[in-house]
Amino acid sequence: MTVPGLETGPGGSRPSRQAPPEGPPPFSPALPGDGRGAVPSARIRHNDYGSLRPHDLGKGEPRLTVSVVIPAHNCQEALDRTLAGLAAQSYPSHLTEVVVADDGSVPPLRIPELAPANTRLVRVPDGRWGRGWARQTGAAAASGDVLHWIDSDMILDREHIEAHMRWHHLASYTVVLGDIRFTPDGEEPPAQEVFTAVESGDAEKLFTTSAPHTWRAGVLEKSRWLRDAGAGAYGLHSGATTSVSIALLRSVGGVNTTLNMGEDTDLGFRLAQAGAVFIPDPQARSWHLGSSTVMRREKEVHRHNWSVLPDLIPDLRWLRAHPRRHWLVPYVHVVVDARGASYEDVRATVDAALAGTVVDVAVTVVGPWTALTGGRRSSLDEPLLDMRLTHNLYAHEPRVSFAEEAPRTSAPAPFRLTCPAGWVLGADSLSELVKLAEREEYGLLSVVLEESPEGVRAARLERTAAFARAALLVGDGAPAADTDDVVHELFGSFWAGADQFGLTTAGEAEPVTGDVAKWRASAAQSRREAARLEGELKDLRAETERLRAKIGQLEDKRPRGPLRKIISTAIRQGKTG
Repeated sequence: MTVPGLETGPGGSRPSRQAPPEGPPPFSPALPGDGRGAVPSARIRHNDYGSLRPHDLGKGEPRLTVSVVIPAHNCQEALDRTLAGLAAQSYPSHLTEVVVADDGSVPPLRIPELAPANTRLVRVPDGRWGRGWARQTGAAAASGDVLHWIDSDMILDREHIEAHMRWHHLASYTVVLGDIRFTPDGEEPPAQEVFTAVESGDAEKLFTTSAPHTWRAGVLEKSRWLRDAGAGAYGLHSGATTSVSIALLRSVGGVNTTLNMGEDTDLGFRLAQAGAVFIPDPQARSWHLGSSTVMRREKEVHRHNWSVLPDLIPDLRWLRAHPRRHWLVPYVHVVVDARGASYEDVRATVDAALAGTVVDVAVTVVGPWTALTGGRRSSLDEPLLDMRLTHNLYAHEPRVSFAEEAPRTSAPAPFRLTCPAGWVLGADSLSELVKLAEREEYGLLSVVLEESPEGVRAARLERTAAFARAALLVGDGAPAADTDDVVHELFGSFWAGADQFGLTTAGEAEPVTGDVAKWRASAAQSRREAARLEGELKDLRAETERLRAKIGQLEDKRPRGPLRKIISTAIRQGKTG
């Protein structure tokens, strides 16, 4: 699946969790690498990166190259300070380059004398502008193994880049988030003073005081520094100081150039769907000069961003409250294999997927569509008549697409449901499946449809991020069983029956016709009735246990010896009063 505006570069049980100490993991000797330092086989459950043990600062043997990319616009003095701090970094200079992406500054920005040796300027193309274009222009020019974003009004601690890079030597799919503190407005030390303070390890003394962002600090505290954040860890992704492997960045299409605000959140979401693990490092210290735009104008920033991000990030469920409208990126991508299936079966499956209570879905119907030529044919007797009718029916439905093979990934949609043609979802089937996957953080839910000597036929709800992570570890061409095993290990999987989630055959299902609201209401009534019966069953079980306990008490009070035998016999025969 593709999203307009992205510049593409080359390119059942839940698993048990470890319970490491609170806060970020301790720093200890690094795990062995693969020759370049990256360990793509490192297996990280959900976002719990505690299994990684980065080296202490100053003790590593770095091998990876890094490109520091700074988007900038009309900020020469701030840029001078930022570059001065970068010139004093502990990470080896021969492994570091700095790319300043000038977003149409007037006069054009320049590289000062006090800057890292390998620093260069690139200009955003004429007619283009904004943070999205600046970030993507800098990323396209970067040549390092890792791209490290920083804003043009940041001062980095001496070991900041080193702190980031040690994680990238351990796993190729990490996204590292630096620690940011905000300084009082108006405190702007000269570039030479910044260089001297950073070089001596005294950068914090440049400012009278500094403080973290309250909301960010709260998220870190509640989530054990994102180790318990699960699928939502990308929410802290910020362009102020974040690093990611170039390969992973390009695999998701780079930065969305249509966005001038919120581009870092959108990118973080797409990196998450690609299997990324987000790691905040408190030792990657940095200072933002003055308050941020979000801190000064939070409501206005949200008003702006919440008009565009819901189209791109399905996780923002509270912003997708409208009951009927369509969105650019679906929450669930449904794949239906129509090959060999009747037109009626395909229609029943697709119509039910489109009519369910999860409205932000997209459907891909798989079949030999290129074989449907426009030449002369028999309208009623052509060999691929059922495929022709299916294509006729959905040719102009914007939520349905056609493919010869199932797409390799459903990204950026966070979930994919694969359902055989002829099996029909109930109004709430998809909703309940996703709720279970979200609540338990499962990577795979398999719904058994039918069993035969040939095997089990099942519908599958796959978490996009889980299967992307597994593909990074076992390779795209690995057997499906191997991928499923890795998904189970890292995210958990679960098997259920079709009746548990309301899936039926096309012949048994109620057709989705007329008033869809009535169809959904019927499903809701069935849910309420099932809940009522479940409650009654629970009460009956409790009453049975109470009676068993009472009988046990009576048994204990019965007389011993021959008299007890006579009474017990009488009770069994029902002759007592």
